[in-house]
Amino acid sequence: MELKTLTGALGVAVAMAATPTFAQDTTVIGVSIPAATHGWAGGMNFHAQEAVDRLEETYPELDFVLATASDPAKQVNDIEDMVAARGIDALVVLPFESEPLTGPVKNVADNGAWVTVVDRGLSEEGIEDLYVAGDNPGFGRVSGEYFADKMPDGGKIVVLRGIPTTIDNERVEGFQSAIDGSGIEVLGMEHGNWNRDDSFTVMQDFLSKYPEIDAVWASDDDMAVGALAAIEQAGREDVQFVLGGAGMKEMIKRVMDGDEMIPADVTYPPSMIATAIELTALNFVSNAPVSGEFVIGSVLITPENAENFYYPDSPF
Repeated sequence: MELKTLTGALGVAVAMAATPTFAQDTTVIGVSIPAATHGWAGGMNFHAQEAVDRLEETYPELDFVLATASDPAKQVNDIEDMVAARGIDALVVLPFESEPLTGPVKNVADNGAWVTVVDRGLSEEGIEDLYVAGDNPGFGRVSGEYFADKMPDGGKIVVLRGIPTTIDNERVEGFQSAIDGSGIEVLGMEHGNWNRDDSFTVMQDFLSKYPEIDAVWASDDDMAVGALAAIEQAGREDVQFVLGGAGMKEMIKRVMDGDEMIPADVTYPPSMIATAIELTALNFVSNAPVSGEFVIGSVLITPENAENFYYPDSPF
């Protein structure tokens, strides 16, 4: 875990300077996140609710408004409602997509509220007071290094990208840098949107288009599930392995069991949303400096260490 540029005094002073639009006895923190449209998001929703429940019990002076959205437009409406109806003092937001949420979140910040952005960054820098995320360039780099080590003689691969966001761009750039010069050829790269069904369809297209595919970087465990289903349905035996990511318990179990098609995984914990909510709360209940960036590193999961990352009771 890497803690970067947590500089508190100026950021806290700016965030606390605004006067609420109406008198209130409590500090209201809005939490806006995507709905559980895939496994990682389901885990993230679980950890968000757990953090809110725990913090409200611990700090009676804090009140949370938690909303989930199934698309960017709904998320924009949720945030506008939080401002208009509850006069939020802070917003913790994991953008459904970067571009559509940038303007609305900037409006929240311009109105004086503290803003914490999680995971999927905004398309304009400098809006948020705090940014909490996994190491997305590192996620791509660790994945690419695994491919380079696993395929020393090169090979032909296809890539499933996530939803168009800044973090997806960072992952892909990190991956491409890591395989540069390795002899690995990327035949195709398409968005699977971190969704099993979408990824199944994209993988079907890849299999139809390319008669020989050595491996797949699915870049997400849900997308890996969809890709594996398409490979199995097509009866293709040329695909040697699929690398996903995020640490889904079913995938970790396959790594533990030595499954040749899922030989490894890369961490990207959905519990980072709880870290973001807790740090935001800390800004209001203590003098601790919490502005800046909090980056959680990515780790390669192999049969040798998979047991350390396997949580059978986890929702993800």
